[in-house]
Amino acid sequence: MRFKTIQIFIAILFLSSYSVEGFCQSDEEKTTRVKIGQEVPAFSFSEDGGPEKSIADLKGQVVLINFFATWCGPCLKELPHLQNDIFIPYKDHPEFRLLVIGREHTAGELAKFKQTKTFTFKLIADPKREIYSSFAEQFIPRNFLIDRDGTIIYSSVGFDEKEFDQLKSVLEAKLKK
Repeated sequence: MRFKTIQIFIAILFLSSYSVEGFCQSDEEKTTRVKIGQEVPAFSFSEDGGPEKSIADLKGQVVLINFFATWCGPCLKELPHLQNDIFIPYKDHPEFRLLVIGREHTAGELAKFKQTKTFTFKLIADPKREIYSSFAEQFIPRNFLIDRDGTIIYSSVGFDEKEFDQLKSVLEAKLKK
């Protein structure tokens, strides 16, 4: 009987140590498809219904990509910070671009949303999650900061003022170079 207990204990220990890496990752990490140090996935977009552009067209600039939804509480808390702390101070910086992408929203829905808010940055519709799915499986808001060479240098999930301050610091340091 004691021998079987030891065998069961060893089996449990083995199985738990075998899968410890998966347990140490947060749900956000598990659902993120791109990591820091990787190249930004290729995608095309249209801001506020304008002409289609490619992320490759922005090489040479520091690009902040934000994914949000109009119904998402944390997103609605983050967007004013995005407007006031990032877009307004850097909108005229020649080496900076902000891409704010409405996950699962049409251009029409985003136009109505923008009319009811005071945001002055452009919005990008992603009604079928085609852009978002290149970056992650779930969870918003999400931010990805892309360096001039197209490499992801920072990412975050959710909204927390401390985390957002960290994003601002990384962005400021990159734009001073």
